[in-house]
Amino acid sequence: MPSRRNKIEMTPDELQAFLENGYTLQVASNGPRGAPHLAAMWYSLDETGLIQFTTFTKSQKIVNLQRDPHITCMLEDGKAYSELRGLVVEGQAEVTIGDVDATLAVMARNPEKYGGGGPNAQQSSEDARRIAAKRCVVKVRPDKIYSWDHNKLSGVY
Repeated sequence: MPSRRNKIEMTPDELQAFLENGYTLQVASNGPRGAPHLAAMWYSLDETGLIQFTTFTKSQKIVNLQRDPHITCMLEDGKAYSELRGLVVEGQAEVTIGDVDATLAVMARNPEKYGGGGPNAQQSSEDARRIAAKRCVVKVRPDKIYSWDHNKLSGVY
């Protein structure tokens, strides 16, 4: 029986819309004992459409990414099997440490997307800079993207 994989793949426009409207990104780095280290992250897209997020510079995921920049991110939604949609991005993490202005710029996108939550939501400019100084920016440079949208199967599996 031929694969129906190509029937459920998202188009580039669907991928873009899914990323723009997604909420929590599952991020995996290679942990120190060889097992994946998973973290749920709020994220945004940069001006070129790349996934980006901020995190504490001393976090385990940054320690992992400095040792091995391979990263995998998954975004998904749906409850019933017929509603499942998602995408996985496998790639390289580009970590920027020490650029407070770049970190602030990424942090500033969170209140827009997440309804006022997260770092930089209610802080003064000075407080936001103090928080940003402890954080860094991670951009995901994709090597491979794959996706699925079970809505496209119209209930036929």
